[in-house]
Amino acid sequence: MNTNTSLQNIIVGLSGGVDSSVTAALLKQQGHQVRGVFMQNWEDDDNDEYCSIKQDSFDAIAVADIVGIDIDIVNFATQYKDNVFAYFLKEYSAGRTPNPDVLCNAEIKFKCFLDYAVAQGADVIATGHYARKEVRGGVHYLLKGLDANKDQSYFLYRLKPFQLERALFPLGDLEKPEVRRLAEAFKLPTAAKKDSTGICFIGERPFREFLQKYLPTNNGKMVTPEGKTVGEHVGLMFYTLGQRKGLGIGGAGEPWFVAAKNLQTNELVVVQGHDHPLLYTQSLVMDDLSFTLPERPAEGRYSCKTRYRMADAPCTLRYLDDDKAELVFDEPQWAVTPGQSAVLYDGDVCLGGGVIVSTDKPVIITG
Repeated sequence: MNTNTSLQNIIVGLSGGVDSSVTAALLKQQGHQVRGVFMQNWEDDDNDEYCSIKQDSFDAIAVADIVGIDIDIVNFATQYKDNVFAYFLKEYSAGRTPNPDVLCNAEIKFKCFLDYAVAQGADVIATGHYARKEVRGGVHYLLKGLDANKDQSYFLYRLKPFQLERALFPLGDLEKPEVRRLAEAFKLPTAAKKDSTGICFIGERPFREFLQKYLPTNNGKMVTPEGKTVGEHVGLMFYTLGQRKGLGIGGAGEPWFVAAKNLQTNELVVVQGHDHPLLYTQSLVMDDLSFTLPERPAEGRYSCKTRYRMADAPCTLRYLDDDKAELVFDEPQWAVTPGQSAVLYDGDVCLGGGVIVSTDKPVIITG
């Protein structure tokens, strides 16, 4: 795990989950001066049955009490709504599928929270992310977490060098079962709490119902690439490329998958079979580039993830301009989705990446 021979003033982001709970307990055990912060970043419907903010805050307070640290409740709801949620809605309106966890880390956890912690006198902040950090020649490198099943470096790729310098990831060298065991050893109330899987800071809820509160829906046809109508969709924003479940298309043959969205005609293009050629792409273009090291990677050979938990895919990087780059893959990639992030790696080092805007297949058709 990440350790520092000198004791530090550390503020831990306590989410009410097991990972951040163990993070705080480990740092306290090591003798650091530790304080907790619970971030409340969603207020629109925090009395909703699917929103766990209240229970999470109770759990975070209980953990702080057992660990023996103070905890502050800090509200970043305005910043979240302006800098994360507004982008989230804009992307869905444009037919893309955004990744709010990436933006949450860049805009809230390692910006608003980091600024707050520094103002409180903290040397660094710590989170329960499964990632590692190494300092080589004064440069801070973001590395994959040791637990390949939990590695979260993909979600941290937008961290800038100055943010990495102020960050600790104490769980980076641990595997999830060991974290659960430590939580039990520390007698933490979150030891058996399930991992959250909902929208960052909003919680787990029926996604379609939630999105309908904020965006108008527009039913339309599901069509084959040849133009044959095979079903009806309930709004293009509710579907993502490669989606199989929830299409409701009957009949014989292989399963149906979403292959493209035609925003001009409000049609969802679907194909049969996981290995249909329209689901594979050889290259992508990404913009809004962000890198973790002081200098951006040189053009050349790397590996890339276009979604969380996929295997690294060998590729070649070429810059198109200062904020746009092309990735060409050695092997065609399945269901590369505009709005998601393409994250570059050099071995275990996470270099950064960008937001996918297009591929060599017409997956978002606007005209």
